[in-house]
Amino acid sequence: MAAWWALALTALVLTLNDGKAEADPVPLVIWHGMGDSCCNPFSMGAVKKMVETQIPGIYVLSLKIGNSIPEDMENSFFLNVNEQVEGVCKELAQNPALKNGYNSMGFSQGGQFLRAVAQRCPSPPMRNLISIGGQHQGVYGFPRCPGEISHMCDLIRKFLNLGAYTRDVQNHLVQAEYWHDPINEEEYRNGSIFLADINQERHVNESYKKNLQLLEKFVMVKFLNDTMVDPPDTEWFGFYKPGQSKETIRLQESSLYTEDRLGLKEMEKAGKLVFLGVEGNHLQFSQEWFNKNIIPFLH
Repeated sequence: MAAWWALALTALVLTLNDGKAEADPVPLVIWHGMGDSCCNPFSMGAVKKMVETQIPGIYVLSLKIGNSIPEDMENSFFLNVNEQVEGVCKELAQNPALKNGYNSMGFSQGGQFLRAVAQRCPSPPMRNLISIGGQHQGVYGFPRCPGEISHMCDLIRKFLNLGAYTRDVQNHLVQAEYWHDPINEEEYRNGSIFLADINQERHVNESYKKNLQLLEKFVMVKFLNDTMVDPPDTEWFGFYKPGQSKETIRLQESSLYTEDRLGLKEMEKAGKLVFLGVEGNHLQFSQEWFNKNIIPFLH
């Protein structure tokens, strides 16, 4: 009889522990944008606090690319994106807090970088990908930059004008790696070492497609008054119609979608794509909007 009670008690404890584990919040991984850092109290630090306030007990990892805050900021301009993604994949795989899966949230260029993580590194599993102002079809223009780093933007423009798709520029300038020239599509397809790869422009990597489709939700936030990203439609995976730089087309009109090279058409049919719009300039949103529209995807 004593043995029976011991077995019953063990089973009860295991059940309670399982229930507790299931109730734990899903961890969150954040990747900041250009010129920002993991821990700026006015940007990613504030976002981390907002999430922790709304979801008590959540584990939030705000990615630092490098060994210091200044290095993190510099790397957002000058460290090869493929190296960044590879490093993040290793970091996530070695983090025991993420072994059962995590949600991800990328700000500006961090949005497409986390999509690369989803496509290239399915373990640990990414559940929801939230792209806030990400440029998924790249950019063709550099109209404005955050104030204190405007000198960096001037330098970047000079490099891009010299030749965005030259080997040296591609290897050492982050923004060139998602520079998408709609007037010279062939040059973009052949020269882009990052964006053309993750967007299946040269050939279809079936693992990229399969891995992206493992997402439960792919949320894309577009800033409806964006003056920093050109064109703003890239935040919803739209872009300029090939051959010119005035008329834009929606994702659903692009060959990427109609040929379903990345699985986005299938994902939309399955209800996995979410398109959100917010009034405001690039990365400008209220805490109220964030809590109402983003927090539900983090539970």
